[in-house]
Amino acid sequence: MTEFSLMMFHWFVRVNFAVQYMDNNINILAIESSCDDTSAAVVKDGKVLSNLVATQKVHEQYGGVVPEMASRAHMQNLVPVVQTALNNAGVDKKDITAVAFTQAPGLIGSLLVGASFAKAYAQALNVPLIDVHHMQAHVLAHFIDDPKPEFPFLCLTVSGGHTQIVLCRSHLEMEVIGETMDDAAGEAFDKTAKMLGLPYPGGPMVDKLAAAGYEKRFTFPIPNIEGYDFSFSGIKTAVLYFLQEQTKADPEFVAKNMNDICASVQHTIIKFLLLKLEKAAKDLGVQHLGIAGGVSANSGLRKAFAELCDHNGWQSYIPEFQYCTDNAAMIGITAHYKYLAGKFASLDVSPTAKASWE
Repeated sequence: MTEFSLMMFHWFVRVNFAVQYMDNNINILAIESSCDDTSAAVVKDGKVLSNLVATQKVHEQYGGVVPEMASRAHMQNLVPVVQTALNNAGVDKKDITAVAFTQAPGLIGSLLVGASFAKAYAQALNVPLIDVHHMQAHVLAHFIDDPKPEFPFLCLTVSGGHTQIVLCRSHLEMEVIGETMDDAAGEAFDKTAKMLGLPYPGGPMVDKLAAAGYEKRFTFPIPNIEGYDFSFSGIKTAVLYFLQEQTKADPEFVAKNMNDICASVQHTIIKFLLLKLEKAAKDLGVQHLGIAGGVSANSGLRKAFAELCDHNGWQSYIPEFQYCTDNAAMIGITAHYKYLAGKFASLDVSPTAKASWE
């Protein structure tokens, strides 16, 4: 794109923003393609009209996401998913006022597919383009439905690749005050499942089996990490050595104690997460707390988090299950607030560069 073309695009974005803001009619088409789920949503004036997710079953046989296969599946799924999202929302493409997409973190190939589609769509419609940080979107999923958190707001974001404590001062002003030093909580769940011989994705299976187990049957060490940071590599190692020792004495140990093992490991991970969150909330004097990300769909975490907040007299917030895992609605709601702030991206924006949280 030439310098003149870029100048004209930015000029159009500013003019279009001013007109749409006055009309108070903001229709955002959002695309999420950071990993193995292809999702599209339509958000009108901050309200989700549709949110579609096409999952990719092909990865189950490999025990994890295969990046190249994920990228190809996104290319096959995007057009029908977007069209269905528009149809379900009752919005014609000519009424779209902005197109949003996930910009990092994520799988490079998957991000490229979603960003390329969004750029082409925005350019074809002559509407603004909005880049959205994937983890910021998880946090702002709390603002899709009522009740919405009040600021300052503390959010524990837990997913397969990230574990963070985020201090939110406004919709677009966030600070990561704690994060994992190695593995994420989701990885700890999935790798524990793999050690137990459970199918992929293992995290939800561990949660399901844990519901029928005794969480204090087996004890695993809680890492001693200063501040608000996390580390899950030690927990995984402790589980590995425990299983090796027990199965050496009794080859049927795992089969006989599967539910209790899952419950005990899950209890350890959740206890560690909430110890850090509680410390941050008390240190900072924040009384509005939330959890977000794929692992926030874990029933054990949701229950323990609600009990923690109730015990301390804090307000707790948990998104609906459909907004916990990767979805375009959270991209759309984040884009809504960026639209109001006039924060748009140029067509030459990199989909894999470290995205801004503002």
